[in-house]
Amino acid sequence: MSSSSVTKKIQKTYHTKATGNALLTVEKHSHDAQLKLYGGCFCPFVQRVWIALELSGLEYQYIEVDPYKKPKELLDVNPRGLVPALTHGDWSCYESTVLVEYVDDISEKKLLPQDPKEKAHSKLWADHISRNIVPTFYRYLQAQEVEKQAECGKEFEKQVNTLLEAADPKGPFFTGTKLSFVDVMVAPWILRCSRVLQPYRGWQPPSEDSRFGRFISALEGEDGVKATTSDDELYLDSYERYAENRPNTSQVAKAINEGRGLP
Repeated sequence: MSSSSVTKKIQKTYHTKATGNALLTVEKHSHDAQLKLYGGCFCPFVQRVWIALELSGLEYQYIEVDPYKKPKELLDVNPRGLVPALTHGDWSCYESTVLVEYVDDISEKKLLPQDPKEKAHSKLWADHISRNIVPTFYRYLQAQEVEKQAECGKEFEKQVNTLLEAADPKGPFFTGTKLSFVDVMVAPWILRCSRVLQPYRGWQPPSEDSRFGRFISALEGEDGVKATTSDDELYLDSYERYAENRPNTSQVAKAINEGRGLP
């Protein structure tokens, strides 16, 4: 067989610039501000914080960085070189859950309930998302054997349904008709079901009138979510490395492969 008849697959790589609605939001928040979010356009942990900022009404600056290159401006904020990272004046912090709560604390538009018991309930289910839904998403995406993919797909569906069983029955959001903290915490991975899991793992969307289907539709239609979401191609390209389970994909991918907790 001649070399000209052999087509070598060109590997896709992650994007370093937002597209679509997210790019418009980047441009809108490119001016200097006391509150700065350092993010990567493809990162779901960044999108958690970004959605919270969009909903907060706070003035902020979005700074796109390449977390794989770990530029000095990022390392100055987070010595681990991970996104998201946030600065507010001369104060800096990182870790998406911590940052979403911080944004909520300084905003008048609250995501968390003010009642202590309801707030604790929301934090409990946000913990379920971080401990169960997010790791299972990556196990599903990174699995290479068909049997393992099917197993992880069922586990992912189970963990999402566990969350929705604890949610308001009518919804469409976790606590009812209004987007709240729990929704923001899980939204980026729910959005990536159709954009990443479906093309790479054959994920089947639920019926539109199911609780999960209504939840997906509500998230997709929320202004803060739409404003921080890029075109589908960005996610398809950026997540091929996960779907192929390439070496050095990310610290998250490595932790999943080693059976450790997420970094």
